[in-house]
Amino acid sequence: MTEIRSIGVLGVGTMGRGIIQLFAQSGYQVRCFDSFDGAVVKAMDFIAGLLERAVERGGSREVANATMARIHACSSLEDLADCDLVVEAIVETMDAKQAVFRELEAVVSPTCILASNTSSLTVAEIAAACAHPERVAGLHFFNPVPLMKVAEIIPALRSGPENIVALKALIESCGHRGVVAADQPGFLVNHAGRGLYTEGLRIIEDQCASVQDVDTLMREAAGFKMGPFELLDLTGLDVSGKVMESIYEQFQQESRFRPSPLVAPRIAAGLFGRKSGEGWYRYDNNQRQDAAPLAVPDLPGAIAVWVDSAAEQADALLGLVREGGACPTNNPDEADLLLIQPWGWDVSSYCSERDLDASRCVAVDPLPGLGKHRTLMISPITTAAAREAAHALLAQGAAVTVINDSPGFVCQRILATVVNIAANIVQRGIATVSDLEDAVRLGLGYPAGPLSLGEQIGGERVLAILEAMQIQTGDMRYRPSLWLSRRVRLGQSLLVEEASRV
Repeated sequence: MTEIRSIGVLGVGTMGRGIIQLFAQSGYQVRCFDSFDGAVVKAMDFIAGLLERAVERGGSREVANATMARIHACSSLEDLADCDLVVEAIVETMDAKQAVFRELEAVVSPTCILASNTSSLTVAEIAAACAHPERVAGLHFFNPVPLMKVAEIIPALRSGPENIVALKALIESCGHRGVVAADQPGFLVNHAGRGLYTEGLRIIEDQCASVQDVDTLMREAAGFKMGPFELLDLTGLDVSGKVMESIYEQFQQESRFRPSPLVAPRIAAGLFGRKSGEGWYRYDNNQRQDAAPLAVPDLPGAIAVWVDSAAEQADALLGLVREGGACPTNNPDEADLLLIQPWGWDVSSYCSERDLDASRCVAVDPLPGLGKHRTLMISPITTAAAREAAHALLAQGAAVTVINDSPGFVCQRILATVVNIAANIVQRGIATVSDLEDAVRLGLGYPAGPLSLGEQIGGERVLAILEAMQIQTGDMRYRPSLWLSRRVRLGQSLLVEEASRV
Protein backbone atom coordinates (compact mmCIF):
# COMPACT_ATOMS: atom_id res chain seq x y z
CA MET A 1 0.00 0.00 0.00
CA THR A 2 1.28 3.46 -0.92
CA GLU A 3 2.21 5.55 2.10
CA ILE A 4 0.93 9.02 1.39
CA ARG A 5 3.21 11.80 2.62
CA SER A 6 3.31 14.34 -0.21
CA ILE A 7 0.08 15.44 -1.88
CA GLY A 8 -0.46 17.42 -5.05
CA VAL A 9 -3.63 19.40 -5.72
CA LEU A 10 -4.38 20.29 -9.32
CA GLY A 11 -6.89 23.13 -9.61
CA VAL A 12 -7.13 25.79 -6.91
CA GLY A 13 -10.69 27.03 -7.15
CA THR A 14 -13.12 26.86 -4.23
CA MET A 15 -12.82 23.10 -3.78
CA GLY A 16 -9.10 22.96 -4.52
CA ARG A 17 -8.35 25.64 -1.90
CA GLY A 18 -10.31 23.74 0.72
CA ILE A 19 -8.53 20.47 -0.08
CA ILE A 20 -5.12 22.18 0.16
CA GLN A 21 -5.99 23.68 3.55
CA LEU A 22 -7.33 20.39 4.94
CA PHE A 23 -4.24 18.38 4.03
CA ALA A 24 -1.75 21.08 5.03
CA GLN A 25 -3.30 21.66 8.46
CA SER A 26 -3.34 17.86 8.94
CA GLY A 27 0.44 17.72 8.61
CA TYR A 28 0.92 16.80 4.93
CA GLN A 29 3.21 18.53 2.46
CA VAL A 30 0.97 19.92 -0.28
CA ARG A 31 2.02 21.09 -3.72
CA CYS A 32 -0.53 23.04 -5.69
CA PHE A 33 -0.77 23.85 -9.38
CA ASP A 34 -3.25 25.61 -11.64
CA SER A 35 -2.93 26.39 -15.34
CA PHE A 36 -4.32 29.91 -14.85
CA ASP A 37 -1.65 32.54 -14.18
CA GLY A 38 -1.70 33.87 -10.64
CA ALA A 39 -4.35 31.40 -9.45
CA VAL A 40 -2.02 29.59 -7.04
CA VAL A 41 -0.82 32.82 -5.42
CA LYS A 42 -4.43 33.97 -4.95
CA ALA A 43 -5.34 30.60 -3.45
CA MET A 44 -2.46 30.73 -0.97
CA ASP A 45 -3.40 34.29 -0.03
CA PHE A 46 -6.99 33.16 0.51
CA ILE A 47 -5.92 30.29 2.78
CA ALA A 48 -3.55 32.57 4.68
CA GLY A 49 -6.45 34.97 5.24
CA LEU A 50 -8.64 32.20 6.64
CA LEU A 51 -5.89 31.08 8.98
CA GLU A 52 -5.25 34.66 10.09
CA ARG A 53 -8.92 35.10 10.98
CA ALA A 54 -8.74 31.86 12.95
CA VAL A 55 -5.80 33.29 14.91
CA GLU A 56 -7.78 36.47 15.59
CA ARG A 57 -10.56 34.29 17.05
CA GLY A 58 -8.11 32.64 19.43
CA GLY A 59 -6.47 30.02 17.24
CA SER A 60 -2.78 29.16 17.38
CA ARG A 61 -0.33 31.35 15.48
CA GLU A 62 2.13 28.47 15.48
CA VAL A 63 -0.39 26.13 13.84
CA ALA A 64 -1.29 28.74 11.21
CA ASN A 65 2.36 29.35 10.33
CA ALA A 66 3.12 25.61 10.18
CA THR A 67 0.12 25.04 7.91
CA MET A 68 1.24 27.70 5.43
CA ALA A 69 4.80 26.35 5.53
CA ARG A 70 3.52 23.01 4.20
CA ILE A 71 1.88 24.59 1.13
CA HIS A 72 4.14 24.87 -1.92
CA ALA A 73 3.29 26.69 -5.14
CA CYS A 74 4.15 24.87 -8.37
CA SER A 75 4.87 26.52 -11.69
CA SER A 76 4.34 23.44 -13.85
CA LEU A 77 2.71 20.05 -13.81
CA GLU A 78 6.15 18.46 -13.62
CA ASP A 79 6.56 19.90 -10.12
CA LEU A 80 4.04 17.27 -8.96
CA ALA A 81 6.30 14.41 -10.10
CA ASP A 82 7.31 13.25 -6.60
CA CYS A 83 3.83 13.29 -5.06
CA ASP A 84 2.35 10.13 -3.56
CA LEU A 85 -1.14 11.36 -4.37
CA VAL A 86 -2.49 13.99 -6.77
CA VAL A 87 -6.06 15.22 -6.29
CA GLU A 88 -7.62 16.82 -9.37
CA ALA A 89 -10.17 19.59 -8.72
CA ILE A 90 -10.59 21.25 -12.11
CA VAL A 91 -13.68 22.06 -14.18
CA GLU A 92 -16.42 19.39 -14.10
CA THR A 93 -16.19 18.15 -17.70
CA MET A 94 -15.10 14.71 -18.82
CA ASP A 95 -12.85 15.88 -21.66
CA ALA A 96 -10.88 18.22 -19.40
CA LYS A 97 -10.45 15.62 -16.68
CA GLN A 98 -9.37 12.86 -19.06
CA ALA A 99 -6.85 15.17 -20.68
CA VAL A 100 -5.26 16.22 -17.40
CA PHE A 101 -5.13 12.63 -16.13
CA ARG A 102 -3.23 11.62 -19.26
CA GLU A 103 -0.75 14.43 -18.61
CA LEU A 104 -0.41 13.51 -14.95
CA GLU A 105 0.24 9.86 -15.67
CA ALA A 106 3.21 10.83 -17.85
CA VAL A 107 4.70 12.91 -15.01
CA VAL A 108 4.15 11.11 -11.69
CA SER A 109 5.74 7.93 -10.36
CA PRO A 110 4.19 4.48 -11.04
CA THR A 111 2.98 4.26 -7.44
CA CYS A 112 1.31 7.67 -7.31
CA ILE A 113 -2.47 7.56 -6.74
CA LEU A 114 -4.56 9.82 -8.96
CA ALA A 115 -7.87 10.97 -7.50
CA SER A 116 -10.65 13.11 -8.95
CA ASN A 117 -12.84 15.38 -6.84
CA THR A 118 -15.66 14.92 -9.36
CA SER A 119 -19.16 15.24 -7.93
CA SER A 120 -21.10 13.82 -10.86
CA LEU A 121 -18.90 12.19 -13.50
CA THR A 122 -18.28 8.45 -13.76
CA VAL A 123 -14.88 7.71 -12.26
CA ALA A 124 -14.41 4.66 -14.50
CA GLU A 125 -14.68 6.90 -17.56
CA ILE A 126 -12.08 9.30 -16.18
CA ALA A 127 -9.80 6.32 -15.43
CA ALA A 128 -10.29 4.95 -18.96
CA ALA A 129 -8.01 7.72 -20.23
CA CYS A 130 -5.09 6.26 -18.24
CA ALA A 131 -2.72 3.45 -19.15
CA HIS A 132 -2.94 2.31 -15.51
CA PRO A 133 -6.59 2.79 -14.43
CA GLU A 134 -5.91 0.84 -11.22
CA ARG A 135 -4.24 3.94 -9.77
CA VAL A 136 -7.36 6.12 -10.31
CA ALA A 137 -10.22 6.67 -7.85
CA GLY A 138 -12.77 9.31 -6.92
CA LEU A 139 -12.20 11.43 -3.82
CA HIS A 140 -15.20 13.70 -3.44
CA PHE A 141 -15.12 16.42 -0.78
CA PHE A 142 -17.88 18.82 0.23
CA ASN A 143 -17.75 22.58 0.58
CA PRO A 144 -16.32 24.00 2.81
CA VAL A 145 -13.82 21.13 2.83
CA PRO A 146 -12.19 21.72 6.26
CA LEU A 147 -15.59 21.96 7.99
CA MET A 148 -17.57 19.26 6.17
CA LYS A 149 -16.26 16.23 8.02
CA VAL A 150 -16.91 13.61 5.35
CA ALA A 151 -15.38 12.63 2.02
CA GLU A 152 -16.56 10.02 -0.47
CA ILE A 153 -13.99 7.52 -1.74
CA ILE A 154 -15.15 6.04 -5.04
CA PRO A 155 -13.47 2.93 -6.45
CA ALA A 156 -13.80 2.68 -10.23
CA LEU A 157 -14.18 -0.79 -11.71
CA ARG A 158 -10.42 -1.14 -12.14
CA SER A 159 -9.23 0.75 -9.05
CA GLY A 160 -6.67 -1.16 -6.99
CA PRO A 161 -8.15 -2.13 -3.58
CA GLU A 162 -4.93 -1.10 -1.85
CA ASN A 163 -5.35 2.44 -3.17
CA ILE A 164 -8.86 2.66 -1.73
CA VAL A 165 -7.50 1.53 1.64
CA ALA A 166 -4.77 4.18 1.44
CA LEU A 167 -7.25 6.95 0.60
CA LYS A 168 -9.57 5.97 3.46
CA ALA A 169 -6.64 6.01 5.90
CA LEU A 170 -5.57 9.41 4.59
CA ILE A 171 -9.02 10.95 4.99
CA GLU A 172 -9.46 9.65 8.50
CA SER A 173 -5.99 10.89 9.49
CA CYS A 174 -7.36 14.37 8.72
CA GLY A 175 -10.24 13.95 11.16
CA HIS A 176 -12.81 13.37 8.41
CA ARG A 177 -15.04 10.33 7.93
CA GLY A 178 -14.07 8.47 4.76
CA VAL A 179 -17.06 6.64 3.26
CA VAL A 180 -16.72 4.25 0.36
CA ALA A 181 -19.35 4.58 -2.37
CA ALA A 182 -19.81 2.65 -5.60
CA ASP A 183 -19.21 4.44 -8.89
CA GLN A 184 -22.91 5.11 -9.43
CA PRO A 185 -24.82 8.33 -10.24
CA GLY A 186 -24.65 10.78 -7.35
CA PHE A 187 -22.25 8.43 -5.53
CA LEU A 188 -23.64 8.36 -1.97
CA VAL A 189 -24.52 11.76 -0.50
CA ASN A 190 -26.14 13.30 -3.58
CA HIS A 191 -27.91 10.01 -4.29
CA ALA A 192 -29.30 9.72 -0.75
CA GLY A 193 -30.39 13.37 -0.80
CA ARG A 194 -32.85 12.92 -3.68
CA GLY A 195 -35.82 12.09 -1.45
CA LEU A 196 -35.99 15.42 0.36
CA TYR A 197 -35.99 17.44 -2.86
CA THR A 198 -38.08 15.29 -5.17
CA GLU A 199 -40.82 14.51 -2.67
CA GLY A 200 -40.94 18.10 -1.47
CA LEU A 201 -41.49 19.18 -5.07
CA ARG A 202 -44.12 16.50 -5.60
CA ILE A 203 -46.07 17.76 -2.58
CA ILE A 204 -46.13 21.23 -4.16
CA GLU A 205 -47.17 19.75 -7.52
CA ASP A 206 -50.09 18.03 -5.77
CA GLN A 207 -51.12 21.35 -4.14
CA CYS A 208 -51.06 19.67 -0.73
CA ALA A 209 -49.16 22.46 1.03
CA SER A 210 -47.31 25.69 0.35
CA VAL A 211 -43.54 25.93 -0.05
CA GLN A 212 -43.27 27.67 3.31
CA ASP A 213 -45.47 25.09 5.02
CA VAL A 214 -43.35 22.19 3.73
CA ASP A 215 -40.14 23.84 4.95
CA THR A 216 -41.69 24.73 8.31
CA LEU A 217 -42.86 21.18 8.92
CA MET A 218 -39.52 19.63 7.95
CA ARG A 219 -37.73 21.98 10.34
CA GLU A 220 -40.08 22.19 13.29
CA ALA A 221 -41.80 18.80 13.16
CA ALA A 222 -39.18 16.54 11.55
CA GLY A 223 -36.14 18.27 13.08
CA PHE A 224 -34.22 19.08 9.88
CA LYS A 225 -31.99 22.17 9.83
CA MET A 226 -33.60 23.33 6.59
CA GLY A 227 -36.55 22.28 4.45
CA PRO A 228 -36.18 21.31 0.77
CA PHE A 229 -37.04 24.71 -0.68
CA GLU A 230 -34.78 26.64 1.67
CA LEU A 231 -31.98 24.30 0.60
CA LEU A 232 -32.78 24.70 -3.09
CA ASP A 233 -32.64 28.48 -2.71
CA LEU A 234 -29.32 28.19 -0.87
CA THR A 235 -27.61 25.88 -3.38
CA GLY A 236 -29.17 27.53 -6.42
CA LEU A 237 -31.97 25.98 -8.45
CA ASP A 238 -29.91 26.28 -11.63
CA VAL A 239 -27.32 23.96 -10.08
CA SER A 240 -29.68 21.63 -8.20
CA GLY A 241 -32.02 21.35 -11.18
CA LYS A 242 -29.22 19.98 -13.36
CA VAL A 243 -28.24 17.48 -10.66
CA MET A 244 -31.83 16.24 -10.40
CA GLU A 245 -32.08 15.78 -14.16
CA SER A 246 -28.64 14.16 -14.37
CA ILE A 247 -29.26 11.58 -11.64
CA TYR A 248 -32.69 10.74 -13.10
CA GLU A 249 -31.25 10.14 -16.57
CA GLN A 250 -28.17 8.27 -15.30
CA PHE A 251 -30.43 5.91 -13.36
CA GLN A 252 -32.32 5.12 -16.56
CA GLN A 253 -35.30 7.29 -15.59
CA GLU A 254 -35.90 5.52 -12.29
CA SER A 255 -39.24 6.84 -11.00
CA ARG A 256 -37.90 7.32 -7.45
CA PHE A 257 -35.68 10.13 -8.78
CA ARG A 258 -38.16 11.69 -11.20
CA PRO A 259 -37.61 15.48 -11.20
CA SER A 260 -40.42 17.98 -11.14
CA PRO A 261 -41.82 19.91 -14.13
CA LEU A 262 -42.04 22.91 -11.78
CA VAL A 263 -38.27 23.41 -11.94
CA ALA A 264 -37.61 24.24 -15.62
CA PRO A 265 -39.91 27.31 -15.80
CA ARG A 266 -38.34 28.76 -12.65
CA ILE A 267 -34.83 28.30 -14.02
CA ALA A 268 -35.93 29.91 -17.31
CA ALA A 269 -37.27 32.86 -15.32
CA GLY A 270 -33.98 33.26 -13.45
CA LEU A 271 -35.48 32.37 -10.08
CA PHE A 272 -32.36 30.60 -8.81
CA GLY A 273 -32.64 31.45 -5.12
CA ARG A 274 -30.63 33.67 -2.82
CA LYS A 275 -28.01 34.55 -5.42
CA SER A 276 -30.67 35.98 -7.77
CA GLY A 277 -32.74 37.65 -5.03
CA GLU A 278 -35.70 35.38 -5.64
CA GLY A 279 -36.28 31.65 -5.82
CA TRP A 280 -38.96 29.76 -4.00
CA TYR A 281 -38.87 32.75 -1.64
CA ARG A 282 -38.24 36.46 -2.19
CA TYR A 283 -35.20 38.02 -0.51
CA ASP A 284 -34.69 41.61 0.62
CA ASN A 285 -31.04 42.38 1.50
CA ASN A 286 -30.54 38.61 1.62
CA GLN A 287 -33.31 38.29 4.23
CA ARG A 288 -36.04 35.83 3.31
CA GLN A 289 -39.53 37.29 3.15
CA ASP A 290 -41.98 34.84 4.74
CA ALA A 291 -45.75 35.00 4.65
CA ALA A 292 -47.50 35.56 7.97
CA PRO A 293 -48.70 32.32 9.61
CA LEU A 294 -52.39 31.47 9.49
CA ALA A 295 -54.23 33.13 12.37
CA VAL A 296 -55.53 30.79 15.07
CA PRO A 297 -59.36 30.81 15.22
CA ASP A 298 -61.24 31.24 18.49
CA LEU A 299 -62.01 28.10 20.48
CA PRO A 300 -65.28 26.60 19.24
CA GLY A 301 -67.03 26.17 22.59
CA ALA A 302 -69.18 23.19 23.58
CA ILE A 303 -69.17 21.32 20.28
CA ALA A 304 -69.19 17.51 20.15
CA VAL A 305 -65.86 15.97 19.06
CA TRP A 306 -65.22 12.32 18.19
CA VAL A 307 -61.63 11.04 18.38
CA ASP A 308 -60.85 7.86 16.48
CA SER A 309 -60.03 5.10 18.98
CA ALA A 310 -57.26 3.96 16.56
CA ALA A 311 -55.56 7.35 16.81
CA GLU A 312 -51.93 7.21 17.92
CA GLN A 313 -52.42 9.93 20.53
CA ALA A 314 -56.13 9.43 21.25
CA ASP A 315 -55.87 10.23 24.97
CA ALA A 316 -53.82 13.39 24.35
CA LEU A 317 -56.28 14.53 21.67
CA LEU A 318 -59.19 13.97 24.05
CA GLY A 319 -57.35 16.04 26.65
CA LEU A 320 -56.99 18.94 24.21
CA VAL A 321 -60.67 18.64 23.29
CA ARG A 322 -61.67 18.95 26.94
CA GLU A 323 -59.20 21.78 27.65
CA GLY A 324 -60.71 23.73 24.77
CA GLY A 325 -64.21 23.45 26.18
CA ALA A 326 -65.45 20.93 23.60
CA CYS A 327 -67.30 17.73 24.50
CA PRO A 328 -65.93 14.31 23.57
CA THR A 329 -68.42 11.80 22.18
CA ASN A 330 -68.20 8.13 21.35
CA ASN A 331 -70.64 8.43 18.45
CA PRO A 332 -69.16 9.82 15.21
CA ASP A 333 -72.64 10.40 13.80
CA GLU A 334 -73.38 12.90 16.61
CA ALA A 335 -70.06 14.76 16.40
CA ASP A 336 -69.49 18.21 14.92
CA LEU A 337 -65.81 17.33 14.41
CA LEU A 338 -64.09 14.00 13.74
CA LEU A 339 -60.36 13.66 14.49
CA ILE A 340 -58.34 10.85 12.92
CA GLN A 341 -54.62 9.94 12.71
CA PRO A 342 -53.87 7.89 9.58
CA TRP A 343 -50.48 6.50 8.59
CA GLY A 344 -49.90 6.88 4.85
CA TRP A 345 -53.55 7.51 3.93
CA ASP A 346 -55.29 10.72 3.04
CA VAL A 347 -58.49 11.87 4.74
CA SER A 348 -60.68 10.99 1.76
CA SER A 349 -59.52 7.36 1.56
CA TYR A 350 -59.59 6.86 5.33
CA CYS A 351 -63.14 8.21 5.62
CA SER A 352 -64.38 6.25 2.59
CA GLU A 353 -62.95 2.99 3.97
CA ARG A 354 -64.53 3.51 7.41
CA ASP A 355 -67.77 5.21 6.33
CA LEU A 356 -66.94 8.46 8.15
CA ASP A 357 -68.32 11.85 7.09
CA ALA A 358 -65.33 13.58 5.43
CA SER A 359 -67.04 16.99 5.61
CA ARG A 360 -66.64 16.93 9.41
CA CYS A 361 -63.27 15.20 9.48
CA VAL A 362 -59.74 16.55 10.10
CA ALA A 363 -56.60 14.40 10.30
CA VAL A 364 -53.74 15.01 12.74
CA ASP A 365 -50.29 13.74 11.79
CA PRO A 366 -49.18 11.18 14.42
CA LEU A 367 -45.56 11.09 13.25
CA PRO A 368 -43.84 13.92 15.18
CA GLY A 369 -46.05 13.58 18.25
CA LEU A 370 -48.27 16.29 19.65
CA GLY A 371 -45.42 17.85 21.62
CA LYS A 372 -43.95 19.28 18.41
CA HIS A 373 -45.33 21.37 15.57
CA ARG A 374 -48.70 19.85 14.64
CA THR A 375 -49.99 19.13 11.15
CA LEU A 376 -53.73 19.14 10.42
CA MET A 377 -55.02 17.79 7.11
CA ILE A 378 -58.43 18.39 5.59
CA SER A 379 -60.38 16.59 2.88
CA PRO A 380 -61.66 18.41 -0.23
CA ILE A 381 -65.09 18.70 1.44
CA THR A 382 -64.11 19.42 5.06
CA THR A 383 -66.22 22.38 6.17
CA ALA A 384 -64.66 25.64 7.29
CA ALA A 385 -66.32 25.17 10.68
CA ALA A 386 -64.71 21.76 11.21
CA ARG A 387 -61.32 23.00 10.02
CA GLU A 388 -61.38 26.07 12.28
CA ALA A 389 -62.56 24.08 15.29
CA ALA A 390 -59.72 21.55 14.87
CA HIS A 391 -57.18 24.35 14.37
CA ALA A 392 -58.30 26.16 17.52
CA LEU A 393 -58.34 23.02 19.66
CA LEU A 394 -54.98 21.70 18.40
CA ALA A 395 -53.23 25.08 18.63
CA GLN A 396 -53.27 24.82 22.42
CA GLY A 397 -49.65 24.43 23.45
CA ALA A 398 -48.07 24.12 19.99
CA ALA A 399 -47.94 25.73 16.55
CA VAL A 400 -50.22 24.30 13.86
CA THR A 401 -49.97 24.02 10.08
CA VAL A 402 -53.08 23.14 8.05
CA ILE A 403 -52.58 21.32 4.73
CA ASN A 404 -54.78 19.87 2.01
CA ASP A 405 -55.48 16.18 1.57
CA SER A 406 -52.31 14.18 0.97
CA PRO A 407 -51.36 10.52 1.36
CA GLY A 408 -48.91 10.60 4.26
CA PHE A 409 -49.24 14.28 5.21
CA VAL A 410 -45.86 16.06 4.60
CA CYS A 411 -43.40 14.57 7.09
CA GLN A 412 -44.55 10.99 6.52
CA ARG A 413 -44.24 11.37 2.75
CA ILE A 414 -40.78 12.90 2.74
CA LEU A 415 -39.27 10.76 5.49
CA ALA A 416 -40.62 7.51 4.06
CA THR A 417 -39.16 8.46 0.67
CA VAL A 418 -35.78 9.30 2.24
CA VAL A 419 -35.72 5.96 4.07
CA ASN A 420 -36.79 4.04 0.97
CA ILE A 421 -34.05 5.51 -1.22
CA ALA A 422 -31.50 4.81 1.51
CA ALA A 423 -32.66 1.19 1.77
CA ASN A 424 -32.30 0.79 -1.97
CA ILE A 425 -28.75 2.18 -1.82
CA VAL A 426 -27.82 -0.64 0.54
CA GLN A 427 -29.76 -3.18 -1.56
CA ARG A 428 -27.69 -2.20 -4.60
CA GLY A 429 -24.42 -2.44 -2.69
CA ILE A 430 -23.61 1.23 -3.28
CA ALA A 431 -22.58 1.64 0.37
CA THR A 432 -22.68 -0.13 3.69
CA VAL A 433 -25.26 0.81 6.30
CA SER A 434 -22.65 2.51 8.51
CA ASP A 435 -21.11 4.50 5.63
CA LEU A 436 -24.56 5.54 4.41
CA GLU A 437 -25.65 6.67 7.88
CA ASP A 438 -22.53 8.75 8.52
CA ALA A 439 -22.39 10.20 5.01
CA VAL A 440 -25.95 11.54 5.17
CA ARG A 441 -25.65 12.82 8.73
CA LEU A 442 -22.34 14.60 8.07
CA GLY A 443 -22.77 15.50 4.41
CA LEU A 444 -26.42 16.56 4.41
CA GLY A 445 -26.86 17.59 8.04
CA TYR A 446 -29.96 15.46 8.62
CA PRO A 447 -30.91 15.02 12.29
CA ALA A 448 -29.93 11.34 11.98
CA GLY A 449 -28.89 8.91 9.29
CA PRO A 450 -31.74 7.89 6.96
CA LEU A 451 -32.07 4.35 8.28
CA SER A 452 -31.93 5.66 11.85
CA LEU A 453 -34.84 7.92 10.92
CA GLY A 454 -36.61 4.80 9.66
CA GLU A 455 -35.95 3.02 12.95
CA GLN A 456 -37.34 5.99 14.89
CA ILE A 457 -40.57 5.87 12.88
CA GLY A 458 -40.59 2.07 12.85
CA GLY A 459 -39.78 -0.07 9.84
CA GLU A 460 -43.32 -1.51 9.72
CA ARG A 461 -44.80 1.97 9.62
CA VAL A 462 -42.41 3.20 6.94
CA LEU A 463 -43.37 0.21 4.81
CA ALA A 464 -47.07 0.82 5.49
CA ILE A 465 -46.75 4.50 4.49
CA LEU A 466 -45.04 3.60 1.21
CA GLU A 467 -47.56 0.89 0.37
CA ALA A 468 -50.49 3.19 1.15
CA MET A 469 -49.03 6.00 -0.98
CA GLN A 470 -48.43 3.64 -3.88
CA ILE A 471 -51.99 2.28 -3.69
CA GLN A 472 -53.54 5.76 -3.64
CA THR A 473 -51.35 7.37 -6.29
CA GLY A 474 -50.54 4.38 -8.51
CA ASP A 475 -47.04 5.86 -8.74
CA MET A 476 -44.08 3.46 -8.84
CA ARG A 477 -41.92 6.09 -7.14
CA TYR A 478 -43.35 4.82 -3.85
CA ARG A 479 -42.74 1.10 -4.40
CA PRO A 480 -40.90 -0.17 -1.32
CA SER A 481 -37.30 -1.29 -1.60
CA LEU A 482 -36.91 -5.05 -1.32
CA TRP A 483 -34.21 -4.48 1.30
CA LEU A 484 -36.71 -2.55 3.42
CA SER A 485 -39.65 -4.91 2.98
CA ARG A 486 -37.59 -8.02 3.65
CA ARG A 487 -36.20 -6.67 6.89
CA VAL A 488 -39.59 -5.53 8.09
CA ARG A 489 -41.20 -8.86 7.31
CA LEU A 490 -38.36 -10.71 9.05
CA GLY A 491 -38.50 -8.41 12.09
CA GLN A 492 -34.96 -7.13 11.53
CA SER A 493 -33.50 -3.72 12.41
CA LEU A 494 -32.77 -1.39 9.52
CA LEU A 495 -29.40 -0.61 11.07
CA VAL A 496 -27.97 -4.14 10.80
CA GLU A 497 -25.51 -4.79 7.96
CA GLU A 498 -26.36 -7.48 5.42
CA ALA A 499 -26.05 -10.84 7.23
CA SER A 500 -24.97 -12.83 4.18
CA ARG A 501 -24.69 -12.61 0.43
CA VAL A 502 -23.65 -15.24 -2.07
